Amino acid sequence: MQGVVEQVKPAVEVQDPLHIWTALHSADEAKAWVEHHLAASRACISELLAVTGARTLENTLVPYDRAGWHLRMAGSQSGVMFMVHPLAEVRDAAQQLSQVIGAESVALSLNLDVYHALSAIDISTNAADAATRYYIERALLGYRLSGVDKDEPTRNRIRVLADRMTHLSMSFSRTVQDDVRSITIDTVADLLGLPQDYLTRHGVRSVASPAASGTMQLEADTPVTLTTDPPEMTPVMTYAASPQLRRRMYLAYNDRGYPANKQVLLDLLSAREEMAALLGFRSWADLATVDQMMGSAANMRTFLNEVQAAARETAQHEFAELEAFVRDRDPGALPLTLSDARYWEEQFRRAHYDFDSQSVRPYFPYEQVEAGILATAGKLFGVSFVRAENAAVWSPAVKTFDVIDNDASSPDHGAPVGRIYLDMHPREGKSKWFSECSLVCGVLGLQLPEASLVCNFPQPKRDPDNPQNDDAGLMQYSDVVTCFHEFGHLMHEVLGGRQRWAGQSGIATEGDFVEVPSQMLEEFFEDPELVRTFARHYQTGEPIPHDVFARMVRASAHGRALGTLTQVMYATYSLDTHDKRAAGLDLDALLRAGYDRFSFYEFVDGNRMYAAFTHLVGYTSNYYTYLYDKVMALEFFAEFKQPGPETLIDSATAMRYRREVLEPGGSKPARELVKSFLGREVSMSALRRWISREFGAQ
Repeated sequence: MQGVVEQVKPAVEVQDPLHIWTALHSADEAKAWVEHHLAASRACISELLAVTGARTLENTLVPYDRAGWHLRMAGSQSGVMFMVHPLAEVRDAAQQLSQVIGAESVALSLNLDVYHALSAIDISTNAADAATRYYIERALLGYRLSGVDKDEPTRNRIRVLADRMTHLSMSFSRTVQDDVRSITIDTVADLLGLPQDYLTRHGVRSVASPAASGTMQLEADTPVTLTTDPPEMTPVMTYAASPQLRRRMYLAYNDRGYPANKQVLLDLLSAREEMAALLGFRSWADLATVDQMMGSAANMRTFLNEVQAAARETAQHEFAELEAFVRDRDPGALPLTLSDARYWEEQFRRAHYDFDSQSVRPYFPYEQVEAGILATAGKLFGVSFVRAENAAVWSPAVKTFDVIDNDASSPDHGAPVGRIYLDMHPREGKSKWFSECSLVCGVLGLQLPEASLVCNFPQPKRDPDNPQNDDAGLMQYSDVVTCFHEFGHLMHEVLGGRQRWAGQSGIATEGDFVEVPSQMLEEFFEDPELVRTFARHYQTGEPIPHDVFARMVRASAHGRALGTLTQVMYATYSLDTHDKRAAGLDLDALLRAGYDRFSFYEFVDGNRMYAAFTHLVGYTSNYYTYLYDKVMALEFFAEFKQPGPETLIDSATAMRYRREVLEPGGSKPARELVKSFLGREVSMSALRRWISREFGAQ
């Protein structure tokens, strides 16, 4: 298959124009690879601008789309290398290159000649189908929102601000990425309650107590050091019996990025505010939503108020139950603080639902979960995953799979439709978040899409000298849900990545639709027959018992309303920071006010989570997307649960979902995708059922 990169003459010789990491051993090689794509993009724009005569799709939109493909390649792969590359020198170069690429993108978005050329295309021809017309309309809207029609001094200021925002955003993310905090435990008894495999991993032994028959105590030869990496932080917050340890870990985790990122964030908010004003908007939040499904900051506030109203009564009931439980068990633990939340929720679930989340961890060793999700996605979407053993990767820990189309009705039946890369475990210098990243933008008939997962799940470890010390990388229930979530993004990227136009390939929908496929796939984790295909005890091979699974699902529903209010708080904080005047904005006071308004738990002084809240960089004001898309995801999943003889995973609904929601990529407005699949507009009814626990019980 001919690749897009073969359509242009390279300005710089690189070994593999499709993959920056193939021979990436230095900053110079990274720069050469990026410069190749920037030069190719410029060449496409020069070709476009050299046209004399009538503007057509072939002489104008084709080179414009190719230029965008090269910019996207440069931006996405340098961004991923910034997140994952083992060499600090390369990560530094990727950070600097992202600013160069950003400046190139801004220059294109402010190119008045290109705007006029696109505007002059006759879209009434037969060649301009609905997807093409939509593409041109969105491109022209993007140009207007970038300020292309402003005077030259304004456009120059926009360039300066855009470059500054890119620099500040990368600086914010890099600080969080590199800032791994640690705490040292001198009193090993503080580790009581943590899983045995976790203790063993940190050199802690359980021994019989000489003072009291039948009891156990912990011993360690040296002080134990724990980091804020997710596989070490999450078990502490969930299982550690010591409130002091939980509080120390909570503050260490929420202090990442501070103090440096506080001023960086304020500077970023100020730059965004000025940018919005230059473009004629009241605030950045209005600018960031005008081309989204939401439409405006006012609509966002209305939506968040509706979600809050739907969740508050149930949340009050949940917290009252929890508070009464703690008062009965340990009155001294009251009032409950934010650092207590996960632990006491866990204790409540054990008592009221006879469910201990530690009890299911042995059924979720990482390798089995990975295989299970690949099998689930394969059956659901009509594909299979074939290991690409010889594919070049940026770390030996990365696994690569070719995605093969198994749908007998597809013209690509039996052929590869994309490639995925799984980078699933923590390592030094790597991003600490969980995310899906585009690598190679697909184009129908020219280039297959490629994408990656960048995650931080527990890593299995083998001890060849003493198999008893093997670590299976046992995952928590919430880890597995996160894995399903990210894989939903991945399938959207691949299956939606075969459009005629690169600008519509992959996850190219409105930004506030992108979390729908990921959150929809999460819901499949509540199907027992599906989960039992891979949830097997890592030592005995026994499938997770039906009664244990049923208790797990019931227990997981408790706290949904409280969790929903937390999401409303995050979304409101993201909105307020971008909808208020940056001058005089008190990030700490705003955070405290948000927790006081939406959370029933007491605020922990010293919580500065905004300094590591990287969604403020990526989603800016639009964190509401998670809640907005949850509404749609639950409505979508309800379609799979319609009465009938078919199982969830084998239903005809799954292939209809692939065709009508995933495969169109960004070739249609998101509202059309919703109406096509549901046959109607969405409502809040499924969210209300889910919050009130009726949904999970159906």
